[in-house]
Amino acid sequence: MSTSTAVLLVAGVGSRLRARSGDLPKCLVEVAGRTILDRAVGALVAHGVRRIVLATGHREDLIRAALRHAPVPVAFCPNPRYASTQNSVSLALCRQAVGGEAFFKLDGDLVFDPAVLARLDECPAPLAVAVHRGAGIDEEAMKVRVDVAGRIVDFGKRIALADAGGESIGIERISSGAAPPIFEALAKAGEDGRHDLYYEDVYATLVAGDLEASAVDVSDLRWAEIDNPDDLDRASAEWYGR
Repeated sequence: MSTSTAVLLVAGVGSRLRARSGDLPKCLVEVAGRTILDRAVGALVAHGVRRIVLATGHREDLIRAALRHAPVPVAFCPNPRYASTQNSVSLALCRQAVGGEAFFKLDGDLVFDPAVLARLDECPAPLAVAVHRGAGIDEEAMKVRVDVAGRIVDFGKRIALADAGGESIGIERISSGAAPPIFEALAKAGEDGRHDLYYEDVYATLVAGDLEASAVDVSDLRWAEIDNPDDLDRASAEWYGR
């Protein structure tokens, strides 16, 4: 099985990188000479993704220009309130473009081993979540709580480290059956004025009910969230020797 659609959340400003990036969206910051976005698109296309949906906000014009010659069709779903809303709002705006298909969802500030995608595609759960279970998880990480069968029973930064079964790295595979309830829950959160929610907060409400989510261990694979200059320097040096 190879998922053919991917959603990338690239609306953010990346304020903690501005000393390096200026006015660029975070996804257009270069890691060892190649942008985060270009690396992600390359990995997705190589895996077999044939359509990319982007939740945009800050400087969408630059993102459009960067993808002018993309090897697959690209859809843009702007969030005009990106500066005052959380990523659940940006993801909700992608519903029509996704069209009920299975899809990968990726945060737009990640560099990662493409093997993450294959591992998610091998998981039969409706919501397959790439989870890091190794060292280095801190209180601010987006953590998951996992039962003995490997099912995720909760998401959130509020989960105590002692109760955490790992860190969600920001890449999931959402099945065609799971997509409608997830988008409906995202829409309901927006209708209720909960524009402060992360998409993981919405996942948490669903896994507390009927949605089955599985933790897919990617602790042996390289990945990095590029959130600040230290992250950028570390990824450039450790991954690419620059």
